[in-house]
Amino acid sequence: MLTAFFVSFGVIFVAELGDKSQLMALAFATRFKTMPVMIGITLATAIVHAVSVFVGAVVGAALPTRAITIIAAFAFVAFGLWTLRGDKLTSDDIERANRPARNTILTVGGVFFLAELGDKTMLATITLATHYGVFGTWLGSTVGMVVADGLAIVVGRMLGARLPERAVRIGAAISFFVFAAIMLIENL
Repeated sequence: MLTAFFVSFGVIFVAELGDKSQLMALAFATRFKTMPVMIGITLATAIVHAVSVFVGAVVGAALPTRAITIIAAFAFVAFGLWTLRGDKLTSDDIERANRPARNTILTVGGVFFLAELGDKTMLATITLATHYGVFGTWLGSTVGMVVADGLAIVVGRMLGARLPERAVRIGAAISFFVFAAIMLIENL
């Protein structure tokens, strides 16, 4: 379980760097108090990653382990390329973030839930769940994403727009490529 936790934490933390939802976390934190924003992010992430882990466990039980590992390695290469391309907030994302909110937790949670469906962190969690333990993967991926979003809020408030977005994207992409190489080497 510890291996699943730490691998999932690391992969999802890296995947979240520069991701659209991390940018949304920062946008919400500039408008609302930090704690309700973090609670909304945590609840949405826990739910999305629970669904992801369930899907990954079902797929993992249905397919041979070696094939899954090879597919997962190629998926991580794709995630690395996706990360290099980068994510941007669309005008719809900005509009949703700027709507007046009566309940910040529900607003942030709902927006994050919808934003994470089909996102690379959800797909990475599914991939990890096919290879590692279900509970450790869920916990590690959830904590990894919440920590990355919390870090974005704190660092973003401290440094403003001086963060080197390109360097963060390149570093995150390289990490995905390394994970892919490790998976292929272990399997071949």
